Amino acid sequence: MQDDEAIALALAEAKACAERGEVPVGAVLLAADGALLAKDGNRILERRDPTAHAEMLVLRAGAEALGNERLGGTSLFVSLEPCAMCAGAISLARVGRLVFAAQDAKGGAVLHGPRFFEQPTCHHRPLIGRAGDAAAAGEMLKNFFRQRRQA
Repeated sequence: MQDDEAIALALAEAKACAERGEVPVGAVLLAADGALLAKDGNRILERRDPTAHAEMLVLRAGAEALGNERLGGTSLFVSLEPCAMCAGAISLARVGRLVFAAQDAKGGAVLHGPRFFEQPTCHHRPLIGRAGDAAAAGEMLKNFFRQRRQA
C-alpha cells in the first residue's frame, strides 16, 4: 500500500468514528513491506476505555499480527497529530515512521506541546512525515465539536 492510500484509509476511519459519535481520529499501520497490519479509529466511548485511541488500537493489533511488541520498520498513518500518550506508545513500539495529516496545536505532542520525540528521555524517534488533506482532517474535527456544542 502506498502512503497516499494509507493516509486516505486513516481519514476514512476518522470519518467512521464521527458517524459512531467518537472523536474522529483514524490510524493505519503498515508493515515494512507495505502490507496492511491494522486500521481503526477511536473507540473510547464504545469500549469505555480512555486509552482506546486509534493509534493505540492499531499498535496493539500490529503487535499481535507480527507476534512482537517491537514494530520496527512499520509505518503509522494518523489523521491527527498524536497526543503524548500515543507518542509514548509509538516510541516504545519502535515504529519506524509516523505520518499524520492535521496538526493539533491543543493536544498534539509531536510538533506541539511536549514535542515528545525531541525529549532527551525519548529512546526511539520515528521518522516524521506529513501527508493527506490536513485541511479536511481538521475540518472534520471542527465540525464534530461544533455539532457537539450545539446539541
